Amino acid sequence: MKVITRTEPGLAEHALPGESRVLAAAQRSLNQESRGLRALWPFLGPAFVAAVAYVDPGNFATNTSAGAKYGYMLLWVVLSANLMAMLIQSMSAKLGIATGRNLAEVCRDRFPRPLSWGLWVQAELVAMATDLAEFVGAAVGLNLLFGIPLLPAGVIIGFAAFGILTLQSRGFRPLEAAIAALVGVIVVAFGFEVFLSGFTPSEVVHGLFVPRIQGTDSVLLAVGILGATVMPHVIYLHSALTQNRVVGVDAREREKIFKLEKIDVVIAMSIAGLVNIAMMVTAAAVFFGHDVGTPEDLDGAFHGLGQAIGSHASVAFGLALLASGLSSSSVGTMAGQVVMQGFIRRRIPLLLRRLVTMTPALVVLAIGVNPSTTLVLSQVALSFGIPFALIPLVIFCSNRGLMDTLVNRRATTIVAWAVVAVIVSLNGFLVFQVITGA
Repeated sequence: MKVITRTEPGLAEHALPGESRVLAAAQRSLNQESRGLRALWPFLGPAFVAAVAYVDPGNFATNTSAGAKYGYMLLWVVLSANLMAMLIQSMSAKLGIATGRNLAEVCRDRFPRPLSWGLWVQAELVAMATDLAEFVGAAVGLNLLFGIPLLPAGVIIGFAAFGILTLQSRGFRPLEAAIAALVGVIVVAFGFEVFLSGFTPSEVVHGLFVPRIQGTDSVLLAVGILGATVMPHVIYLHSALTQNRVVGVDAREREKIFKLEKIDVVIAMSIAGLVNIAMMVTAAAVFFGHDVGTPEDLDGAFHGLGQAIGSHASVAFGLALLASGLSSSSVGTMAGQVVMQGFIRRRIPLLLRRLVTMTPALVVLAIGVNPSTTLVLSQVALSFGIPFALIPLVIFCSNRGLMDTLVNRRATTIVAWAVVAVIVSLNGFLVFQVITGA
């Protein structure tokens, strides 16, 4: 059996030295020469990069607000959103494994040219909106921690994110390791905060498994948490991360690769889900029902945590926000590259793309727009892009001629369409509420 790595769709290339070791280990796994964690290790990584979108600054804002206003009541929404994310990200990974092409490339190949170009334009706008929110979130984190004004903080974040992206030149493992390390910072920070928060375990369990809603505002927050969970740019990206990473030469190998990548998805999405739960639990334990005040934005959450449980808690929150914005901004730029190359077969230098995507954020920071307002508006913009990524994904994954043995089972397709209907409907409702001010 032979494992192939490709740097471009359809082209076999020599792997970099670091990649060669991973690919050799992957081949041993496919040959059943290794077992357990040793067999799984070469396939871990893509889902961790994709999972960054589920712990971005937008999640900080919605989870903190929900916990502060309604306590543990909306934890079940976080759990539901995470289960949906597992299904969607596993399908995106499967598309790349089965076809050797990413979602943007399959759209280009399968759809009429005008439709393909229209999808490209909206995907680029979505990528820019994504980068705007994450870039601003990281700048806020730097400002809160070190008092650096937002505009200079934004410039620093831009170059730091570019530095992370240059790791791509060394192969996929260094970049995956850097992203995983930043996610690790978020995990440790919120684990620390949950420990300090004095939460009530029984109420956490009740909130996770007993669905409840209390008034219009809680409905809107639930819609925001659930509807904004699936980021369209990361659906494109995950398929690109798996398409050329480890390529099986026959259907049996591709099925084995997908089986291992599903474990990657479950682990990474579970970590992201636990982080989101920790965000809401911390806010619920510290702010809800206490005489501390409800934070109106990320600044308020930062200072409120410091006042309630100590300055070390606010530092942990700031570090987590910085790591979140920095990692998700890097991933957003990667997604932009995938979208452009996939839809129109064009690439631009990484530094140029970084400068283009950071410009709107720098403008927002320079003119003094409220960062939290920017986060909310960017989430609305992202909502418009979700159906344009999700619907093609389900269509393609249900096509046996395209997916071969990795085609969705009928039950999977039914559940996937139900998830699409729920997410698209809720996002439409959220957008309507925001536009009408209802």
